[in-house]
Amino acid sequence: MTTHHESPAGHEHSEHHHSEHPHGGHGDDGNNHGEHGEHGGHEKHHGGHEDHESHESHDDHAGHDPASWKMAAAATLHCLTGCAIGEVLGMIIGTALGWSNLATIITAVVLAFVFGYGLTMRGVLRAGVDLRQAVKVALAADTVSIIVMEVMDNSVMMLVPGAMHAGLGDLLFWASLALSFAVAFVITVPVNRWLIARGKGHAVVHAYH
Repeated sequence: MTTHHESPAGHEHSEHHHSEHPHGGHGDDGNNHGEHGEHGGHEKHHGGHEDHESHESHDDHAGHDPASWKMAAAATLHCLTGCAIGEVLGMIIGTALGWSNLATIITAVVLAFVFGYGLTMRGVLRAGVDLRQAVKVALAADTVSIIVMEVMDNSVMMLVPGAMHAGLGDLLFWASLALSFAVAFVITVPVNRWLIARGKGHAVVHAYH
């Protein structure tokens, strides 16, 4: 009888002792699981931060891509060639005929646009494009570039004392004209680079080369 009464008490004690350990173990597992979740979230955030930094680094590298500057310089030189032909021809005509500064500048600017567009259209027409499409491409590719270039080189010619009144045989005339082209080139290159980076300007012509 004594054995029969002690057994349930011992059994109850065993059950009570057994029930405490699973509860405590589950709590430990919960804590470990929480710590693991926090660690995983931190790693995910850190990984996203690294990806963001990598993306910014790529953008910075693209923003300083040497190829884009080389492309912009080539596009500006191409545009300058056409503008220079028209500009020089206009200055020669105006100076030879004794026209006023305004008439000479207008003639030079008009001829600069004509020859500037003409050089671009010649290359596009060689690709088998019809005349109407070639005109559209030339307008899209060169308009902004030629405007900037003409404003700069004519401003230099106006600012150099005596340049607009110098004769064709005067060194001042040709030196001032060369200086105006150099200044126009330096100013226009960043403009063309900005346009090319956005798929505009001479970037339109590249599809036809």
